Amino acid sequence: MRTRITTSMTDALRLMAWLSPTYPVGAFAYSHGLEWAVECGDVRDAATLADWLSDVLERGAGRNDMILCACAHRAVTARDDADLVAINDLALALAPSRELHLETSQQGRSFLDATLQAWPCPALAEVSARLEGRLAYPVAVGAAAGAHGVAREATVAAYGLAFVQNLVSAALRVAPVGQSAGTAVLASLTPRVAALAETLHAADRDALGSATLRLDLGSFRHETQYSRIFRS
Repeated sequence: MRTRITTSMTDALRLMAWLSPTYPVGAFAYSHGLEWAVECGDVRDAATLADWLSDVLERGAGRNDMILCACAHRAVTARDDADLVAINDLALALAPSRELHLETSQQGRSFLDATLQAWPCPALAEVSARLEGRLAYPVAVGAAAGAHGVAREATVAAYGLAFVQNLVSAALRVAPVGQSAGTAVLASLTPRVAALAETLHAADRDALGSATLRLDLGSFRHETQYSRIFRS
């Protein structure tokens, strides 16, 4: 008997595809300041990597991006174009350095272009028409999911986990951390991503805020770092 694929399963598979390392957004080129954290000794093993990732996830860009993703999803679902544009402008303005601005805007535009080509739908075409120019990555993901009717809760959770996964991948290339240790770090943070998503999928812009000043300053220093392999 043929197994019927449910809508929720289709949505889950769609999110897995969109947030896969193979999706053409160039995520492999960015470390979100992790490369500088390794250079200056803040991240030197699995334990310090877990601490650094916890901070950026729960007190920095990870948390903010999950909120922005939820807000973009909500705006598209409500067909509020003005709110969607305002959310994107805010997301771009929140990037504290030139490199982090490039990181989110390049990935956001690449994500929307790739998704519109591979998963076209009228609602997503309308989103693309409203969001011309620079586009923040979490806004692009949230807007695409909203246009396709993917649940906001699942979208925010998947985005948060992908955020952590990309930084663990970066750590494997630049930090003294092996694959087993990196996998263990990811496993330890997954419940925290789920807990955040449960809270943040209903959050609005008033919940935005960060307290990762050292990471922000490190992203400025990365711009002039002598030897580097990442663009941020």
